Amino acid sequence: MMSSSSVIGSSGSTFNPSGVGLENGNLYGLPHDYDTAAIIVFGVPWEVTVSYHTGTAQGPRRVLEASPQLDLYDLDNPDGWRQGIFMPSIPAHLLALNQQVRESANRVIQATEEGVAIANQPLLQADLDSVNHACEQMTGWLYAQTTAALAQGKRVGVIGGDHSVPLGYLQALGERYADFGILHIDAHADLRQAYQGFRYSHASIMHNVLGLPQVSKLVQVGIRDICHDEVSLINHAEGRVITYYDPALKEKGYQGIPWLSQCEEIVANLPQQVYVSFDVDGLDPKLCPHTGTPVPGGLELEEVFCLLRQVIRSGRHIIGFDLSEVGNGEWDGNVGARAVYKLCCLMGL
Repeated sequence: MMSSSSVIGSSGSTFNPSGVGLENGNLYGLPHDYDTAAIIVFGVPWEVTVSYHTGTAQGPRRVLEASPQLDLYDLDNPDGWRQGIFMPSIPAHLLALNQQVRESANRVIQATEEGVAIANQPLLQADLDSVNHACEQMTGWLYAQTTAALAQGKRVGVIGGDHSVPLGYLQALGERYADFGILHIDAHADLRQAYQGFRYSHASIMHNVLGLPQVSKLVQVGIRDICHDEVSLINHAEGRVITYYDPALKEKGYQGIPWLSQCEEIVANLPQQVYVSFDVDGLDPKLCPHTGTPVPGGLELEEVFCLLRQVIRSGRHIIGFDLSEVGNGEWDGNVGARAVYKLCCLMGL
């Protein structure tokens, strides 16, 4: 007899959420396809501008591989899996383009670290131009994919790749929402302008996002590795950017201020519609040790989940998300898969 919690999958087979995780090519082994899923999760294998550790281009694959190992009962949304979650094939052409231009990016990165003026070196300028053009191609691809999914009434998540990845998706959301805020979890503020000459650098994503007038608030949490220019931008943003530095959050905890109270304060800064941009280096590095730019300190995963729950408790809505900088490691993929599932379940509430 079929369990009351079982469903008939898109292929006609019976799916039992309490059964063994299926290796069927979809996230969490769920029985959905693009047409039947309410949430589409795009994997973007991209790390062209990373300046420290490589490996995050394999993040989407690692999350996908780890996902069938998760049990599907979510305490916040026990039936969250029923809304349908589908991950299209990770685009091989983007991975190939990523690998193709990494050599050019490496030459530019090395030159800037040696103090070489790129504009005075025609060959290096050509390298820089090719990288910027490739990043535009990736951004355009994601914009097109997410625009099409949103037009069909889907909700969308994105798995990177480095943190430059979600710009195209945010551009698409900007065409659908006149006003929304970003809850940004990260070790870095990512507010540098064209870091190392790369207009679409992973270190420049939030600087680029502020160019979208629809983004009325950028609320950053867990920041602990930041430069003087970024602090100046924050201090002169007239409240559009609000940054909660990790040392200050921990100091409040040492003073006995509960984390839930801090979450309430953080979320109160956000508008009704909230996009979550979650760089896993915002976590304690023990959780995702192969992330591109690890920094000591950071949040526990359950602390992030508590913060995300407060978004929902406050009556706000999560309209989309990205999970970025998952490294090329089995444990990193496991943690990443749990973060993506939680975000999907909360987005469905």
